[in-house]
Amino acid sequence: MVLQYFNTRYPVHQLRDEMDRLLSGFLGSASEQWWPRVGRKQPAVNLFENGDTLVAELEVPGLKQDQLDISVAGGELSIQLQRPDIRQEEVTYHRQERPVGTFTRVLRLPADVDADRVTAELHDGILTISVPKAESAKPRKIEVTSTGRSRSVRPSRPRRSPPSTPTAC
Repeated sequence: MVLQYFNTRYPVHQLRDEMDRLLSGFLGSASEQWWPRVGRKQPAVNLFENGDTLVAELEVPGLKQDQLDISVAGGELSIQLQRPDIRQEEVTYHRQERPVGTFTRVLRLPADVDADRVTAELHDGILTISVPKAESAKPRKIEVTSTGRSRSVRPSRPRRSPPSTPTAC
């Protein structure tokens, strides 16, 4: 018996996986040419806000610092990575799913950022990019001041209500 895990949270992904399986069984390895894994952007990114900092996390196992290029410009974070193709010559591959080549992700940042203070850290295959928000993007408290002059308030005259007119039934 074969047990498979299906991601019920994203049924479209399940459908795409089933189509991939069907086409690879029917067409063999040529199916990747006609049915590429579009929509599966490499690498996957988590972007979240932590106080006054935007944080992007990527899983990049096996990559080294010199294989990464990160830049911030025009409200976008651009991440480019190079995964070398390290095929072994004396083996026959039956399936090769680990992506190789150059991958680029461009993320539109939800706030203005201070590009001079961006930092990136690679630890245990996780790339963490910290992007501090610009001062103009941070909420600031506005202090209300008093002008110091007082306004005199005259007592108002009581208003008279208009005489009521009887209504006919």
